[in-house]
Amino acid sequence: MKFSLFAHMERISAEQDQRRIYDEFLALCRIADEGGMHAIWTGEHHGMNFTIAPNPLISLVDIARQTRNLRLGTGTVIAPFWHPIRLAGEAAMVDIITDGRLELGIARGAYNFEYERLLPGLDAWGAGQRMRELIPAVKALWKGDYTHEGEFYTFPKTTSAPQPVQPGGPPIWVAARDPNSHEFAVSQGCNVQVTPLWKGEEEIAFLMETFKAACQKYPDQPRPRIMLLQHTYVADSPADVKVAAQELNRFYCYFGAWFMNKREIEQGLIAPLSDAEIAAHPFYSPEAMERDLVIGEPQDVIRRLKHYEALGYDEYAFWIDSSMTFARKKASLQRFIAEVMPAFQ
Repeated sequence: MKFSLFAHMERISAEQDQRRIYDEFLALCRIADEGGMHAIWTGEHHGMNFTIAPNPLISLVDIARQTRNLRLGTGTVIAPFWHPIRLAGEAAMVDIITDGRLELGIARGAYNFEYERLLPGLDAWGAGQRMRELIPAVKALWKGDYTHEGEFYTFPKTTSAPQPVQPGGPPIWVAARDPNSHEFAVSQGCNVQVTPLWKGEEEIAFLMETFKAACQKYPDQPRPRIMLLQHTYVADSPADVKVAAQELNRFYCYFGAWFMNKREIEQGLIAPLSDAEIAAHPFYSPEAMERDLVIGEPQDVIRRLKHYEALGYDEYAFWIDSSMTFARKKASLQRFIAEVMPAFQ
C-alpha cells in the first residue's frame, strides 16, 4: 500500500496571514516528498476560507518545482465547473511542466455553497451527470480530432492543445461513493478514490465491497487502483490522542455546517460554532472521531492501516486538514513517516 498526503490551505480566522498559510502548506508537501511519500493531493474549492484551493493545477505546478519525486494529484477538480476542452488542455500543460507527474482526480463536488455561486440551480444529480459526460470527452480530446455532441457540451472536431506527456494521458481518479459511481469509474478505466465520512470501519469495508462488485461487473476492464482518503493523526501519547480527537471533532462540526449551507458567511468565514452547538451534534463527538478516524499512537495507526491494506486498498491518503496548528500537523506527519511507513516497506 502506497502512502500519500492530502492537504489544502486552511484559514479559520481573519487574523491568519494567507501567505504564511501557503508557505506552511508547501512545507508539509516538502516533508512528504523528503519522507518518501507517493503523492500529494489537493483539491478545488471556491469562496471558502475553510478550504482554500481555487485551482489545484496552479498549486501542483508550484509544488512540482519544490519537490523531486511526489506524484501530483488533483483531489479533486469539480467536474461541472470545467469545460472538457479547457480541462484537457490545462491538465496536459501541467503534465508537460511536471514531467509526467500528474494524477487527475475528478468529482461532482460536495458543497451547495459552491453550486449556488458558480452554477445556480445545480444539484448533486446534475453535477454527477456532467462528470459522466466530461471524463470520456477529456480522454478523447487527449487522443485528438474529437467531435462532441452531448447533453451539456457540444463542440466540433478538437484536439487537446497541448497533449500530455504520459501515454494516454494522466491517470484519472473518480471520487466515488454509491455503486453507480464505482461502476462508471471502472467502466471508464478510471481509478477510484473513496472517503468514508461518518461510519468508520463499517463504511470502509462497504466501499471496498462496492468497488469489488463494480470490478466483477466489468471483467474485461483491468482492475483499477483504489485509494482510501482518511483524516489521520499520529499521536505521541494517550493524552495527545484525546486532544486530536477533540480538534478533529471541531473540524467535522464546521465541515458539517458548511455542507448544510445554512450559517452566515462573512469574508469567506463561517459564523463561529459555540461549544454548546459542537457538544450537541447528533453524531459527531470526540469519541466518534477516535473510533472512526485514524487517530492513535504509531502502533495503533499501523494496526488499522494493515487492516485497510488487507481489505485491498492500494493507496492510503493521509488527510491532514484539521484546523490544528501547523506545528501539530507537522509533528503528526513526521511521526507517520518515521514510525508508521517503515512497517509497510
